[in-house]
Amino acid sequence: MTRILILGASGYVGGHLAPRLVAEGFRVRAAARRIDALRARGWDDVECVPADALDPESLREALRDVDVAYYLVHSMASGGDFSEIDRRAAANFRDAAEAAGLKRIVYLGGLQPSNGASPHLASRLETGEILREGPTPVTELRAGIVVGPGSAAFEVIRDLVYHLPLMLAPRWVRSRSQPIALDDLLDYLVGLLRLPENGESHVYDAVGPETLSYGDLLRQFGDVVGRRVRIVPLPVLTPRLSSYWLDLVTAVPARVARPLIDGLKHDLISERPEALRELIPIRQRSYRDAVRDALAAEEAAAITIRWTEGGFRYRRQRHDVSWFDKSVRESVETQRSVEEVWHDISSIGGERGWYFATWLWKIRGAIDRALGGVGMRRGRRHPTELRVDDPLDFWRVVAVEPERSLTLVAEMKLPGSAVLELSVERSGRGSVAQLQAHFHPAGVWGLIYWYALWPIHMVMFRRLAEVLAVGPRRRAGEGRARHARRRPAG
Repeated sequence: MTRILILGASGYVGGHLAPRLVAEGFRVRAAARRIDALRARGWDDVECVPADALDPESLREALRDVDVAYYLVHSMASGGDFSEIDRRAAANFRDAAEAAGLKRIVYLGGLQPSNGASPHLASRLETGEILREGPTPVTELRAGIVVGPGSAAFEVIRDLVYHLPLMLAPRWVRSRSQPIALDDLLDYLVGLLRLPENGESHVYDAVGPETLSYGDLLRQFGDVVGRRVRIVPLPVLTPRLSSYWLDLVTAVPARVARPLIDGLKHDLISERPEALRELIPIRQRSYRDAVRDALAAEEAAAITIRWTEGGFRYRRQRHDVSWFDKSVRESVETQRSVEEVWHDISSIGGERGWYFATWLWKIRGAIDRALGGVGMRRGRRHPTELRVDDPLDFWRVVAVEPERSLTLVAEMKLPGSAVLELSVERSGRGSVAQLQAHFHPAGVWGLIYWYALWPIHMVMFRRLAEVLAVGPRRRAGEGRARHARRRPAG
């Protein structure tokens, strides 16, 4: 049985490719920098290992006893030095593949314009060239826009359609592309494993059957979901200005959207689309069908143990709620044991309160109840124990990993979906108390809600993480002591 490694398995293509390969009968090892992101997916038949393309030793371990590796790594979200990071990562993997005696590398790159590639697309091209410098044969698929949940381009389209009733369109909406359905791309990626080996490297373009402008993509997405898209041309919006504008009106992170938008000033049209189609004949989906399949795939996706970005359950099972989130993450080291911190996590809410500024939580609950929501009146089922589906004030417990993690989804009236994760990890002789608050906005009101309350949320969530680190009783005792010291004598 062929043994497969997917490096970059936590990404949107890797996340769909791993279970697909298992279903096809392959033995799959999934690797990513954050092992918890892989474990959260609940892949029972996939071996999950930590690996970083910038750490050669981790690559050697990940490639042990592997026949074929999918290289799905890119550093687009790493800032301005992503090209240099991509070079180092590709060189490390090339050398590790040679040392491991790998039979083939399958690399997913980006479709190239006829001239003037953006830094992001140029880096995708260079990565393939570096991988081919080694003795291991490389099959490179150059894909255009991938229509699937989590694809940055697809999520920009989703957010624009749902967030803006009127769109002031930059010039790049006239640029043309050949979007490919995620399922079609997966068919090609899996199909490559069934081709006879000839020891040579190959480059193929993986594109869909239609050539559409970005304006067409927006309008047809709107048709599928029942929303009218109005586009007003505005030539002064350059790709660079558009990337800053998108940061305000979509939930797609700026570090992802900016390099992506920089590449939209060119047509991305394949000059040789038939090469791959003849090699692996499949029935390709139209763009409209690809959108429908993407939305259906969200509904059918497996439930994950913890919050994962884009998880349909954590977006209130609504397609208009953004796949990407706005978030606050806090970690505080403590000398307290995992058991002590977990006791406070599992006892939060209800009569015990929320440890910091409980009065603010109660005000938010009162506002929610006035709007017809559940408010804070439900409390808890048990003072110290929680189980999946328990109500917890205006939250609902969706996942519990004892002595590790608690995941809550808000059931209050919100223009979006809010998720709160409280967790603890062992660290040396103590532990690390962690808090992650995620908000997936729905429409422009969701974005306004996030930006308006961001300063308050930053303070509240930071203080809550600190209280979990020191302990609510100790924090309360310190507060009483300070109050006593300030009290006038006599």
